[in-house]
This record gives sequence, structure tokens and C-alpha cells, in this order.
Amino acid sequence: MVNNSGDEKMISSPSMATTATPTPGKATIMALGKGFPNQLVMQELLVDGYFKSTKCDDPDLKDKLTRLCKTTTVKTRYVVMSEEILNKYPELASEGHPTIRQRLEISNRAVTEMAAEAATACINNWGRPVSDITHLVYVSSSEARFPGGDLYLANSLGLRPDTQRVLLYFMGCSGGVAALRVAKDIAENNPASRVLLATSETTIVGFKPPSPDRPYDLVGAALFGDGAGAMILGADPVPGETPLFELRSAIQNFLPGTEKTIDGRLTEEGISFKLGRDLPQIIEDNIEGFCSKLMKEAGYYNGEGEYNNLFWAVHPGGPAILNKLEKKLELHPDKLDASRKALMDYGNASSNTIVYVLDYMIEDMKKKKKREEEVSSEWGLILAFGPGITFEGVLARNLVV
Repeated sequence: MVNNSGDEKMISSPSMATTATPTPGKATIMALGKGFPNQLVMQELLVDGYFKSTKCDDPDLKDKLTRLCKTTTVKTRYVVMSEEILNKYPELASEGHPTIRQRLEISNRAVTEMAAEAATACINNWGRPVSDITHLVYVSSSEARFPGGDLYLANSLGLRPDTQRVLLYFMGCSGGVAALRVAKDIAENNPASRVLLATSETTIVGFKPPSPDRPYDLVGAALFGDGAGAMILGADPVPGETPLFELRSAIQNFLPGTEKTIDGRLTEEGISFKLGRDLPQIIEDNIEGFCSKLMKEAGYYNGEGEYNNLFWAVHPGGPAILNKLEKKLELHPDKLDASRKALMDYGNASSNTIVYVLDYMIEDMKKKKKREEEVSSEWGLILAFGPGITFEGVLARNLVV
């Protein structure tokens, strides 16, 4: 519910929320889907498995990874990497070998399979035939080929040959929300269109043995997971469709001079990353200004101290980022529950993770509604942060309330 009495519009508190209906012409998320590889890794078993697979016996590195695994808050993750793969490609577990061909051979196939699983689940949840999809937005930072994964996914799903495709490569953790921004524009500017958004990621391209010269590799081993996510978007729902979130406004901002904070390079030995220790602080220093800009550009304004009137679907890049954001905006502890649960169950799965966050948020809303409890706020923000440093944000309206 929106108060239009002043020059600026104030987003209402949860107690003022009414049963929401979609705004004509505005894009909505209509369905979600997830897909995963077969390997489920328990965090408490990861260290021994990783050091055994890479034949590393450095006690200092092992102790460091053990500490990192405890601080990430991750409990389980899905990964493509397996004993079978390492037996076939033993060079992936050692230094100094050109392995980009082998990595892409594995990851190109894996991301298509996971994306197809997530997209199929999403289409089934949507309830309309695959032939009704008019556009495809495909996201990955885990493959490199042309034609790209968008075409392979379209063929796998049996999409119509006239399906219009958009490919977003190497956007990292911000890719899922960037794709929402792109899909929103497509849905609102193409009447009766239905957009399939698919993300798919695997850490195979960056898997390396531990080394004291590459401390970030241990962070990646402790934090990142594999999987895929999918959404169906469209405006003006027809009977049989169930809109979940309305996307009111979307923006992107990059921070000049921060392009080295998240630095990824595609080399002969796969992708190598460097992650600046100041990343959580950079996000904390800029998050409030970004959120204010996002709401004001949409014609809405949330007053100081009113952030708890919103729901928050935040990509969980890591616990430090969530903690900094929570502290800066003085959020109630439960506001980031969906983000923390997604991190705990799936790790940071890059662009996919925002799908998992939204899925947990919807699950919680439906449970509360069934128990006739007060559900989450009608309005909220969908946020992610990626290389650049790039902020992606969507002002969204909860249609589940």
C-alpha cells in the first residue's frame, strides 16, 4: 500500500499491507526453479576430502581452510567436481598444467544440464507449455563457447526457433539480479511476452590445489557451490498464472576505482580470482546511498530508520557482507533469514543464489500466511553485488502477502 499524500511516496509498513494485485504493464516473477549436480558436500567433511583429492599435506593450509569453513556458516553445497572427474582428469588437481580445455569440456556440459533441470522445474511450476516462452535470458560465469549456453539450453528445452535470446557472461555474483533487470525490460516492452531467465554456475573452472601463494583459493573452497536457477517473468498475468513479485524499478551502479577488488582472469589453468579484503566495507559504505537511489528513481522514498518496513532479498556473498549490511541499515535479525539460509544450504552459488533466496522467502511467506501470521512487508529490495564493484538492485512488490 502506498501513501500518495505527500510530494514523495512512502513505502508502507507491513501492518498497512493489503492483498496485492499486479500493476498493469509491470513485470512480475511468475515461477521459480532450481537445479543441482549430484555431489552434495557436507562442510565438516570438505577439508579432508579437498586435501586428499589434491594430494596436499601442508598442515598450515589445512588449519586455515578448517577455520574458514567454520566462519562461512555454510553447512552443505552441491558441486560438479567428483572422484570420477579427478580420475579422468588428474591434471586438475596439480599445478602448472594447461587445463582450460579440460575444464571447459566439463563445465560447458554441466551448466547446460543444470540449467535445463532448473528451467524444466520452473516451467512445470509456471504451468504453461514451453512453446509459450518468447524470450530467454541466460547467465553464466562458468563457461566459454560460441554459440553460447543460451542456444544449448534452448535446444535442450525445445524452445521455439524464434525465441529471442540474451546472453550474460562473466558477471559473477551480480549476474542473477542483472538478469532480472534485463528480463524486466523485455517483459514490459514486449506485450504478452514470457521470459525464461536461467542461471547456471560451476566451480570446476576455478578448482585448484591449495597454495600459500593463492590464499583466495581457500576462500573459494570454503564458500562457493554449484547449481542453477530459473525464473519465468511476464507482465499482465492470465488465468492460471500466479505472480509472486512485481518488479517496480531496477538500476545498476558501478564504483569507479574498484575494478581490482574482485579480479578474475581466465588463464591456461582455468579462472584465477583475487578478492579484496575491503569488499564488505566497500559494500557497507555504499549500500545506503544505492538503496535510496533505487527507491527514489521509482518515485518512492523510504525515510531514515524505516528499512525494517521492507523485505530484503540479498545475494549472500558471504557472512561478512550480510553482517555489514545488517549493521549499517540497522535491520532486525530476521530480515536476512532467507539470505542466510540460502548461504547455509547452498554456499555462494554466484548468480544462482538469488533464486534460492527468493524461493526461501516465498516458502516462509506461505507458511506464515497459512498460520494466519503477519507476513513479510509488501515492498522490498532484491540486491546483489559483483565485479566492478557493481551494485544491482530491484525495488519489488510482494504479491504473496
